[in-house]
Amino acid sequence: MLKGPDPSAPPVLELRHITKRFPGVIANDDVSLSLQAGEVLALLGENGAGKSTLISIMYGLYRPDEGQMLLSGREARVTSPAHALRLGIGLVPQHPMLVSRHTVAENLALGAGSAFFPARNVRGNVAELSTRYGLEVNPDARIHDLSPGEKQRVEILRSLLRGAQVLILDEPTSVLTPQEAEGLFRVMRELRLSGKSLIFISHKLEEVLSVCDRVTVLRKGKVVGHATTTGATKGGLAEMMVGRNVNFERKRGASQAGSPLLTVSGLSVSRAGARGGRGLNALDDVSFTLHHGEVLGVAGVAGNGQTELVEVLSGLLTPDSGRLDLGGQPLTGTPAELFGRGVAHIPEDRIHMGTVPGMSVAENLSLRQYGRAPLSNRGVRDLKAQDALAGREVQEYQISTPGIHTPTRLLSGGNIQKVILARELAGDPKLILAVHPTYGLDIGATDQVHRVLLSKTGGQSDGTGGAGVLIVSEDLEELMSLSDRVAVLYHGHLLGPFPVGDVTRERLGLLMTGGSGAMHGAGGGQETEELTVARGAI
Repeated sequence: MLKGPDPSAPPVLELRHITKRFPGVIANDDVSLSLQAGEVLALLGENGAGKSTLISIMYGLYRPDEGQMLLSGREARVTSPAHALRLGIGLVPQHPMLVSRHTVAENLALGAGSAFFPARNVRGNVAELSTRYGLEVNPDARIHDLSPGEKQRVEILRSLLRGAQVLILDEPTSVLTPQEAEGLFRVMRELRLSGKSLIFISHKLEEVLSVCDRVTVLRKGKVVGHATTTGATKGGLAEMMVGRNVNFERKRGASQAGSPLLTVSGLSVSRAGARGGRGLNALDDVSFTLHHGEVLGVAGVAGNGQTELVEVLSGLLTPDSGRLDLGGQPLTGTPAELFGRGVAHIPEDRIHMGTVPGMSVAENLSLRQYGRAPLSNRGVRDLKAQDALAGREVQEYQISTPGIHTPTRLLSGGNIQKVILARELAGDPKLILAVHPTYGLDIGATDQVHRVLLSKTGGQSDGTGGAGVLIVSEDLEELMSLSDRVAVLYHGHLLGPFPVGDVTRERLGLLMTGGSGAMHGAGGGQETEELTVARGAI
């Protein structure tokens, strides 16, 4: 941790008694905080705590109903994002807002105000800022060819080019490998040393303790505490956020895997068959076995075959070659047929693929069962039975909703995910496919999702072994906490799986990016051979 800023200097940004109301809810309730020059302030809170609304007020997307914002001691009424940038406030969004077909220079030139050759005019400034802050990026590269970490650097450069003195970083490491995250932290330290001030929003508390000076915690729209990171602990911060104790120890205890459940042999999917693209196969000769009662984690940077793997296993995509067996029988059929055989699918896109947003909570909970008893009697839906089912699931999974007839789109991300879990895990699924199951969720919701998934790996009511769980995630901490074994998909090749005790997050991060040092000390000869094959395909 670097030496902290001068506390005697006036705040570069200060919020005083900010209140923002929406119909039926007070999103921010008398919120006050301050940010010093050269300081990194963490803004923490569960989903729905008011962080996004507060960011939107600082960045000019919302105006507060009460309270004031001061910049260097002078009141500022921010009316738009463009106005915020003119005042020196920049936002680096969680999902980069860049034009994918344009180059880095062209994206940085958008809105810069230069009418003639704008991309050419920003090059000198880009080179100077890149050198000063370690933001290496090729100005001629097209956005769609960049890694998530490189896209993030472009967003930071865009704010710096506009003269931002305060940078708001919204969940900046959510899709970064450990190496990319460490690169971001180096940039943050350089920015801090130059006198820039940063607001850092993250659910990853170890990162908060590592890179931040102070913490402000929101809960249900109110500030529940301020703290310095010196001497703070993950457990203490989490308890401030959720109001209860949270266990951060490894959640997957010692387990004894049962008999083979899912066997995948020589699975290949062409890019043309999967995405209409060209080049490397989306999946190339992938083979692995998942056992009853086992949790297998699959890591990888987005676009390396994870989507295609899950689509094949869930019946959404037909492979070009290979064999899949579930319980000794070929795994083929439609998604509905595979669900009938015990395949549960928790998709990545919980809004558009996991639910029908305009349908009620009760209707979404019944989507897998509405055509059969007890929810249907001779083709006629039994709405009372549907409501009874929904009431039980809402209670069991602690789904926070105004009512079972509330449109699902009005729920928070965590509660939508609970709806999907309740529906997909009804009964005794044999194979659970969970894709980014906690992405964007707060600490409390994440903890509940993890506990639900792990509970299904025990013995089942029919006397068979527990379910096999395949978790696809870019959150290596999550995979290491939950999995018995971990594999990496890189350019369509499967590296591993490896027992979690034989690998580290850093080694997995190198495997995810094809790093040359990844083969050493991360699982032995099998990894070396497979990594060599993967590199040969590049």
